[in-house]
Amino acid sequence: MTTAAPTRYVSLLGLGFGDCGKGLFTDHLCGAWRAHTVVRFNGGAQAGHNVVLSDGRHHTFSQFGAGSFHAGVATVLASPVVVHPTALRVEEEALRRVGVTDAFARLLIDGRCRVTTPFHQAAGRLREWARGAAAHGTCGVGVGETVRQALAAPGDALRYGDLMHRAQALEKLEASRVALRREFAEVTPSHAEAAQELALLGDASLAQRWLDAAAPCVRLSPPAGADAIGARLAQPGTVLFEGAQGVLLDEWRGFHPHTTWSTISTAAVEAVLRDLGIDAPVQHLGVLRSYLTRHGPGPLPTHDRALDARFAEPHNADEGWQGAFRRGHPDAVLLRYALAAAGPLDGLVVSHLDAVEGAGLRWCTGYRSADGASVASLPFIDMPDLERQRALTLLLQGAQPLYDGHPIATAQAWVQRVEALSGLPVRFGAFGPTRDTVRARERIGDPA
Repeated sequence: MTTAAPTRYVSLLGLGFGDCGKGLFTDHLCGAWRAHTVVRFNGGAQAGHNVVLSDGRHHTFSQFGAGSFHAGVATVLASPVVVHPTALRVEEEALRRVGVTDAFARLLIDGRCRVTTPFHQAAGRLREWARGAAAHGTCGVGVGETVRQALAAPGDALRYGDLMHRAQALEKLEASRVALRREFAEVTPSHAEAAQELALLGDASLAQRWLDAAAPCVRLSPPAGADAIGARLAQPGTVLFEGAQGVLLDEWRGFHPHTTWSTISTAAVEAVLRDLGIDAPVQHLGVLRSYLTRHGPGPLPTHDRALDARFAEPHNADEGWQGAFRRGHPDAVLLRYALAAAGPLDGLVVSHLDAVEGAGLRWCTGYRSADGASVASLPFIDMPDLERQRALTLLLQGAQPLYDGHPIATAQAWVQRVEALSGLPVRFGAFGPTRDTVRARERIGDPA
């Protein structure tokens, strides 16, 4: 008698401000560990996970899982992911252009997922423009506004399952539009783009047109129930949980107000499994880049303009809603904080190790605060307190980094240092943008 192989559950959690290589490692592990499903468990359409194939094809994964280049690998958008149906259509068309022709057929969307609409996108952009020099940072796709409104009026929130019932969906869309238009009733737009966004909130016919545009997504990937998703995830093989953003942007653990309306933690992954009726251990892997990066405003104590000039970034531009893409030296203070905030991990994976040698990267070992005090660590208390997080933001914005005396000489030296700092093994390291550049720990010191 033979028994079915158990299901292996693995999560990939970013330990920085995003852009650490979650797409690359999702793509790699789908092949190496024969994953059958990639689960998106947080965030929404603001994710941007780049996968580059050895033949030159490239796609920035936003809502579809970054394992989609592997035939048969499914994507699950689990509650509490925020779904953007019309953006899914745009992304599916982009995937078709690079050879993935069945993305919708491999997609399961939990009917409980909240839905981003043009009204949320317009309101989010108007709110960010109104902040002026105090901008928080945004991707401009409405995820935060969707969550904010759903928290304020949970019963009125549009869910993906509602899209199967046109009259109900229209009622919720109109309620959302009217509520948001009321919030901006006294706003006088300062430029043409703001005027266009404000006009969307006043367009009573837009909901009908948007539902028409969303209909093909709903037809091709109808709302799935928890039982169906749970059955999919219980199949033998590997299930990868692909985190969006990074824990230093977490809504409660990040540095307020420069955060995302999303939770990035081991507990968030395990909560999705429990919600689906699955009680099983998860192997949690933290994802790092060999140097820190950050889009737009917010603290980055080790930012170095020389690194901005040295490290090319073909898939992260400075233009658009996300703002300038900044690079910084590896930071032991932020790493310790990220490890505490993410929850218990089983190991690390590291991208951009090819950038280490000769780059002049130095480990930041501590800070000197604005009042001259030495800072070796940041306090982490696992209780929601935005004022405490705001105080950490102010500390970081005034911090002067203190560096090791010598640059990091090799990728092997970088890995040894991060293992000593974290107490965790590095499982894999990547020396380029494609899955074939990923090496297991024992081969990281090998010549190229």
